[in-house]
Amino acid sequence: MADKPAMKPWIEKIHAYVPGKSKGADGRELIKLSANENPLGCSEAVLAALAEPAGPARYPDPDSTALRAKIGEVHGIDPERIVCGTGSGECLHGAVQAFAGPGDEVLFSRYSFSLYPLLAHKVGASVVMAEATDYAPDVDKLLAAVTERTRVVLLDNPNNPIGTFLPRAEVERLHKGLPGDVLLVVDQAYAEFLDEGEDDGGMALAAAHDNVLVTRTFAKAYGIAGERVGWATGAPQLVDALNRLRGAFNVTASGQRAALAALADQAFVQTVRDANDAARARFVEQIEALGNSGLRALPSEANFVLVLFEGRLTAEAALAALAQGGYAVRHLPGQGLPHALRITIGTSEQMEQIAAILREAAEAD
Repeated sequence: MADKPAMKPWIEKIHAYVPGKSKGADGRELIKLSANENPLGCSEAVLAALAEPAGPARYPDPDSTALRAKIGEVHGIDPERIVCGTGSGECLHGAVQAFAGPGDEVLFSRYSFSLYPLLAHKVGASVVMAEATDYAPDVDKLLAAVTERTRVVLLDNPNNPIGTFLPRAEVERLHKGLPGDVLLVVDQAYAEFLDEGEDDGGMALAAAHDNVLVTRTFAKAYGIAGERVGWATGAPQLVDALNRLRGAFNVTASGQRAALAALADQAFVQTVRDANDAARARFVEQIEALGNSGLRALPSEANFVLVLFEGRLTAEAALAALAQGGYAVRHLPGQGLPHALRITIGTSEQMEQIAAILREAAEAD
């Protein structure tokens, strides 16, 4: 007889999620461009909402009723088809937990959000990674990886950490090629950074089909990562599944107030999008100018750029140079990208400084 509780074998396989660093090896606080947070912060309306008396002795609305109504108004969705979560991560976890388990497979592109393998391992499902094309998700390769054991397909679009975007026709083709009993989850954490009118069609698929779930977050463009608010939409039975699994009173009262205020200030989101577009374009231009040194910026539709180091300057050396210059960015050896750094788009001044540090490091190498 065992003398202590035994952890489930699939839980033992899990490596805890590793957040972006904010300190150097010497303990110095660095400017954190490693977690894709919003350099402009959040809307003044959000700050005002958070300053209101919260009544912390009372539980929040367990169903996030007002927030779901506002999300429905902004996106043209029936609030009954919306569920809110503690970040979009809770919604993603619920989707995998509800439809996959031991003996099943969870499929996604090789270079996808680092949370995805953890979601599969938590429920004892097998991880299957479809090969990418120049690092980006490839619909043909995803479909070729589907087996009779596939239960959930996760697609982050725009992709994290690559930054690429699958257009509507490709997402529709992916969905059309999947068996009806396979759940397609379209993770749109970075959708607010897309150009006006650019849409992968995920919401329309979720409205029309029983096997599509779309997730969103308030952590990125809305700038309220600290409040941990996300949401998902899909067919009634999918929303019902997530409601069964989510935590009771999962979205705090302050989080609900902050998200409501954020949704009401779409002008702030446009300001964030414009600033991100300008700073990202300029940064990519500067990295491309270093192409002879082996640096390459992959195309990005998000608030970060993945820079590949394919010459003499290594990602490790660049990481150290940036830390010396006061910046924390994301090195990704654990995701099969030891030669890459994911760099969050900060302010224009910050991106100019990062480009200068990389230029100096490349020229000195």
